Amino acid sequence: MAENLNQIGLTAFTKLAATRQEAVNMAEPEYLPKEDAYAANRLAKQLHPKHQYFVISKIKDHGEGVKCFTFVPDTKRKTEHVAYFAAGQYLSVNLDIDGMPVTRAYSISSSPKMAAEGEIELTIKQVPGGLVSNWIHENWKVGTRVDTSGPLGTFTYEGLRDAKTVIGIAGGSGITPFLSMARAIADGDEEFQLILLYGSRTEDTIVYKAEFDALEARTDKVKVVHVLSHEEKEGFEHGFITAELIQKYAPKEAYSVFLCGPQAMYDFVDKELAKLKLRRKFIRHELFGEMHNPKAQKEYPKDITVPENVRITVIKEGTSQVIEGSTDDSVLQILEKNGIAAPSHCRSGECGWCHSRLVSGEVYIPTSVDGRREADKKFGYIHPCVSFPLSDMTIEVKPKS
Repeated sequence: MAENLNQIGLTAFTKLAATRQEAVNMAEPEYLPKEDAYAANRLAKQLHPKHQYFVISKIKDHGEGVKCFTFVPDTKRKTEHVAYFAAGQYLSVNLDIDGMPVTRAYSISSSPKMAAEGEIELTIKQVPGGLVSNWIHENWKVGTRVDTSGPLGTFTYEGLRDAKTVIGIAGGSGITPFLSMARAIADGDEEFQLILLYGSRTEDTIVYKAEFDALEARTDKVKVVHVLSHEEKEGFEHGFITAELIQKYAPKEAYSVFLCGPQAMYDFVDKELAKLKLRRKFIRHELFGEMHNPKAQKEYPKDITVPENVRITVIKEGTSQVIEGSTDDSVLQILEKNGIAAPSHCRSGECGWCHSRLVSGEVYIPTSVDGRREADKKFGYIHPCVSFPLSDMTIEVKPKS
C-alpha cells in the first residue's frame, strides 16, 4: 500500500472513487441518529437558533416616540428559552406588512442576565416616515406574537481587541446597545470601564436617564456624560461630541471608542476622531441601518443615464419572475415591495445574509457600506440590501430560511 498520495500512480488514483463506491454499496445501511440525539447539537440550537418565537409580555412608553417591548418565549411555537447573547448584539425581526415581507435589525437593550431569566427587550424609536417602526408602534400589543432571529452582530466588547476603557458615543436610539452593556457591567457579566457620551437635544428628550443614574449608583465602572445640543444646563455638557470633549473624559492610557447613532453623527464624529490619531482597531461602529437617497452620494455614477425604474428578473429555487422597482430603492427593498421574501438581517451590507449572485446588469454599491469579500466581487456576488440598480438586471437569490 502506498504511504502517501505522492506514491499513488495516476491510473490507480482514478480508480479510487469506484473502489470507494463499491465499498459503500456492500455495506449494511445504518441510519444516523437525529440531530437532537447529540447534546452538543441541542446546546448549539439553544445558543444559536435560526428563529426565536416570542410573545410580547410588557410595553413601556418612554415618550419621544420610544417604546420598550419585553418578550417571553412562545412555547406554543416551541421556543422554550431566550438565547443567551453578548451585550451589544441585535435581533433581526421578521414582519409581514400588508403582504410585504420585511426584516429590521434592532439592538437588544436588556442585559444578558435577563435572557437567562426568560425575558429580552427591544427598545424601538419611531422614525419619521419610517414604514416598519411606525407599523410596530401602531400594531404591537401585549400578547402579539413576534418572530426574530437569534442574537447577531459584532458590536460587542472583546478583551483581546479592545482597551480596558471604552468611550461610548451615542445619539438618539443609538443608546440601546450601550444600555445593555451598562447593565451587563453592573451584573458582572462584562469586565470593562464604560464612559458614555450621550447626545440629546434637551434634558427632557434623554431616554433612560433614570436607568443610567441607577446604574451609575450600582457600579463605579459606568459613567454617563449627557451632551445637550439645544440646551445649556448645569451638570450637562453643551454642543456636539468633539475631539476636545472626548479627550476631556478619556483616560491617559489607551482606550476604545464605540459609536452608535445616525449616519449624520458618524460623519461628524469620525472627523473628530481623526484628530485623536487612535489606532484603527480601537474604533468600532455599530450598523446604522438602511442607506437611503443613493443618488445624493458623491460617488454615485454621473457619467451614465440611470432610468427612474428598472425591471429585475429574480431567480429563486429554480423559478424566475420579472418585477419592477425604483432606482431610488435598494435591490432588497424592491424584492420586498414585490412580495418576495429574501433573506436579510443587518440591512447594512455587513452580515452577508442576503448574499446573492448578480447574473447580469449593473448596480451601485456605496464604498462605505460594501461589506463583500474580495471573492464575492470577483465572482459577481452582491449584498442586495446596499445595492442600488443602475439598469435592468437578473439576480439569483437564496430562499429565506
